[in-house]
Amino acid sequence: MLKHLYYALAIATTLLMTPSCRQNTPEQDGLGHHHHHGHEHGHEGHDHDHDHDGHNHEHEHDHDGHNHEHDHDHEGHSHEHSSEPAGAIHLEPEQAEKFGVEVTKIAPSEFAEIVKVSGQIESAPTDQSIITANASGTISYARNITEGSSVKNGTTIATITGHGIAGGDTNEATKAAYDAAKRELERITPLHNEGIVSTKEYNEAKQAYEQAAAAWSGRTSGGSAVSHQNGVITQLLVKQGEYVSTGQPIAVISGNTRLTLRADLPEKYYNFMPTIVSANFRPTYSDQTISISDLHGQRIGGTTAVVGTRAGYLPVYFSFDNNGSAVPGSFAEIYLIGGTRSGVISLPIEAVSEQQGLNFVYIRLDEDCYEKRNVTLGNSNGKTIEIKKGLKPGEEVVTTGMTFVKLAESSGAVPEGHSHSH
Repeated sequence: MLKHLYYALAIATTLLMTPSCRQNTPEQDGLGHHHHHGHEHGHEGHDHDHDHDGHNHEHEHDHDGHNHEHDHDHEGHSHEHSSEPAGAIHLEPEQAEKFGVEVTKIAPSEFAEIVKVSGQIESAPTDQSIITANASGTISYARNITEGSSVKNGTTIATITGHGIAGGDTNEATKAAYDAAKRELERITPLHNEGIVSTKEYNEAKQAYEQAAAAWSGRTSGGSAVSHQNGVITQLLVKQGEYVSTGQPIAVISGNTRLTLRADLPEKYYNFMPTIVSANFRPTYSDQTISISDLHGQRIGGTTAVVGTRAGYLPVYFSFDNNGSAVPGSFAEIYLIGGTRSGVISLPIEAVSEQQGLNFVYIRLDEDCYEKRNVTLGNSNGKTIEIKKGLKPGEEVVTTGMTFVKLAESSGAVPEGHSHSH
């Protein structure tokens, strides 16, 4: 706030010390109004000495040399009419440069059709992995493992044990079965070689061993849950100390290198869906609008409408790189971008000022003169906005540093040369 007050005082001081907006002077445009009302009409010989019934009317009309002098000199009321427009805003080029004021010349161009919707940022399915239990038992998470924790490939996030539960430790039972099958095969093999044991018995013993070995080989990790990629734990699906079965999901890990944007398009825009090519979005926690195309994003899932989880809405999906500006799980305001129209005047959103329900822009008339202009707005894509009325091609609009032009407008300084001394 103090910064803006400082700029306002600086601009006001500059305005009081500098000349008025240099539009065409009266001499240049032939419209010089030096109002010194001396009525000199081109009529000769009007010497009106009327004597009506004793009324002596002496009308001294100085028409071309006659003495009719209407010198409207109301106690020094001198009107010097400047040629600058009403409400002109003065800002010296040096000050405009100092405060970063920049203008853009208006030129019609292509503008995409936009539909504004809501949606959510999600982790990309291909960027997620699920950690499952490789044994049955109670789970115990490793130290510092919580949702949001970063993990590396090979990190043990939990151990599983069957001690203290009904039925005993299944890991130990499986190991015991394996050991027994192994001893039996080792006993029967030499007997089979000597012909004492039949081939059928040998094959049965061998099969039992292989089954026991397969059951035990999956538990060589010692009943632990291990991450198979670098990433962030986005979900812990079971609680500390909870019983889990073999193959049960324990946690979800997201690499967060690729994200998905889900836009919920109202069904009434069904015909707009096939034309959607891109999107801009603004997360609820940020004022910044992010372009999908800037993050190497693209639409996924095709252009065919599918029924979503929200009744009355059609989901539209985009995949994009995560540069750290988007948080999985957060909601967003989304601008779906469709087909383009040509010949449209548009400006950056920052160039438009909303004041008391009306929208304005600032036009530069010449190097040190600006004008406030009311405009009618159209569609917005989150970054630029369509101007339907109020601007013409070739006009120069303030697109950067508008705040300082507004401060110059509100400073109340009357430029030198525009004096109304009453």
